[in-house]
Amino acid sequence: MSVPMKQVLRVGAYVVKQHLIGRRRYPLVLMLEPLFRCNLACAGCGKIDYPAEILNQRLSVAQCLEAVDECGAPVVAIAGGEPLLHREMPEIVRGILARKKFVYLCTNALLLEKKMEQFEPNPFFSWDVHLDGDRDMHDRAVSQEGVFDRAVAAIRKAKARGFRLSINCTLFDGAEPDRVARFFDEVMAMGVDGIMTSPGYAYERAPDQAHFLSRQKTKQLFRDILRAGRGKKWKFTQSPLFMDFLAGNQSYRCTPWGKPTRNYFGWQRPCYLLGEGYAGSFKELMETTDWDSYGTGNYEKCADCMVHSGYEATAVVDAVKHPLKVAAVALRGPRLDGPMAPEIPLQAQRPAQYVFSRHVQQAMERLRHA
Repeated sequence: MSVPMKQVLRVGAYVVKQHLIGRRRYPLVLMLEPLFRCNLACAGCGKIDYPAEILNQRLSVAQCLEAVDECGAPVVAIAGGEPLLHREMPEIVRGILARKKFVYLCTNALLLEKKMEQFEPNPFFSWDVHLDGDRDMHDRAVSQEGVFDRAVAAIRKAKARGFRLSINCTLFDGAEPDRVARFFDEVMAMGVDGIMTSPGYAYERAPDQAHFLSRQKTKQLFRDILRAGRGKKWKFTQSPLFMDFLAGNQSYRCTPWGKPTRNYFGWQRPCYLLGEGYAGSFKELMETTDWDSYGTGNYEKCADCMVHSGYEATAVVDAVKHPLKVAAVALRGPRLDGPMAPEIPLQAQRPAQYVFSRHVQQAMERLRHA
């Protein structure tokens, strides 16, 4: 694991505090989306399919910092869209760091070399560069040639300047375990501080619907990848128990409130991946969302999901509750052979509702009358 010890201790203390005060649901990471606009149009992305009027909207510095204060999570992941398109991003980051929150700024790195001078290395700050495999894999995933080489050049420059930097690797159906393993070797050789990896989520609005992984395929893929990496000391920025979950050894339930999302529409229900309604405040999100109606086994859209935004929080809480369990997995690595943990039955899940257009239409009405 490649999470700074300071972060491990702070998050652990935060989780213990929530349990001591009897708080059942609490956030671990704020997913802050200050804009949806992006300079790429990835085939598997469901975050940029909005009218131009909405893509042109931005959360202000004040709105971003208000969300950080309102949520109270110890970690903030700034996503999008492409966050570096936001002209006030350096000010937003400085404001969050001043609050002693850990900040992960997610970027496709196309603007990283140009914008890097506006930021300073900080033990609470990390770049999180999207890199979905080797040159051919990544350029195909982002639907544009040359992006991999530009991202790698930016990664090398950022590390030379003393920044902490991890990569975010999303995997899809058809990923070859040995090839992914060679890619992980390659990024470790670049000197990155860690790898965050996850299966892609089947966004209902993504142009490419043919390459999302089922849960069974996800588990086998990660077993094969981790088997190919035995002894190589890859550094992951995720809980050992989440990696154990990806390898099919944990029967976790989703914790959608663990990574709440704030964007232009408001506080997104129920999670970063599904936008099926919005609350006007974090308090309203937590108190009025029917959490039990979402998650694998509860909702058709969640059937195949094993993404970190839903399950990493579950793994972190499990690690805090069972330190010997996480220590054992951290020491020996995930089990890669034998039977997998029982799968969540889907017989009782409610059918998918397609309500995405509703909040878009409401936002367009507001913009027309503004």
